[in-house]
Amino acid sequence: MAEQISHIFDKVFKKILTLSTKSVINMINGLFETHYPENSTITYNWTEFMDTELRRTLADTIITINGRYSYHIEAQLEKDDDIVFRVFEYGYHHADHMRASSTDYYVLHFPEPKIIYLYATKDIPDTYTLRLDFGTQGYFDYQVPVLKYLETTLDELNQKKLIILIPFQLLKLRKLLEKNRSPENLQALQNLIRHDILGSIETNYALGNISINDAYRLQRLTKQLYNYIYAHYAEMKELNDMTDESLLLDIDIIEKQYEKALAEMESALAEKVSALAEKDSALAEKDSALAEKDSALAEKDSALAEKDSEIESLKAEIEKLKQR
Repeated sequence: MAEQISHIFDKVFKKILTLSTKSVINMINGLFETHYPENSTITYNWTEFMDTELRRTLADTIITINGRYSYHIEAQLEKDDDIVFRVFEYGYHHADHMRASSTDYYVLHFPEPKIIYLYATKDIPDTYTLRLDFGTQGYFDYQVPVLKYLETTLDELNQKKLIILIPFQLLKLRKLLEKNRSPENLQALQNLIRHDILGSIETNYALGNISINDAYRLQRLTKQLYNYIYAHYAEMKELNDMTDESLLLDIDIIEKQYEKALAEMESALAEKVSALAEKDSALAEKDSALAEKDSALAEKDSALAEKDSEIESLKAEIEKLKQR
């Protein structure tokens, strides 16, 4: 059962990591306080190293930005004291795969790590430290910072553009609704979905932090998690229907916004094309007028040249007469 739970959340997390480049770059910048442009390139290095604690492990991947800078992100549900060893192991495998050397030494470039605890917060450190003891050469403290998702405010998620993590807001009421599915708690869940999740998706789409396709996929992933976490409770039938309607309504709103924006862009483009056509026509008329003027000037020049020739001929005859 625990392995099945991990698989479901692993699947959702890996899907959010494959949203648009813009949204993933925004997440990297938010998690690691970097400033990569939204059009940077992304390379995925999915880890394939199996361990005996697979049931406790969620998605983890190493993302390389612009072919050079790598970031290791691991998602976790529950507290795991061995996680720092696993992160180091995966980081080492990646560094070994990308090993480099110079005339003086060999180099292993470890990715920058980050652990995201999606659910657990109790007894979770802000940073894991793994001391690497090299005997007489001294030691190095390998540090892995932690993001405790449930302790991260909605404002912070939006401010740091971590919008692609928004479906996991559903976990905030998981423990509460396991114990008590009162009308008040069901209303709290509905508000969480409508305001915190769907509202944030709509806002971030309007701000350009995610694409229209990202918005669709985040809503579908929200629905997928909702179905797994809450839909099976008997008290949820009415809320299930309302949630379906809310998701469909929100999709319709975003689709209409997208269609409106597209229509406005097409209209503006048509106006620009029309304006350019008018300018081209006006320029063509000017070119034609200039061509006529050039032709008239050429005729005048030809006439003047003929007159000059006649004058020269007359001068020559006068000179002959004078000589007689």
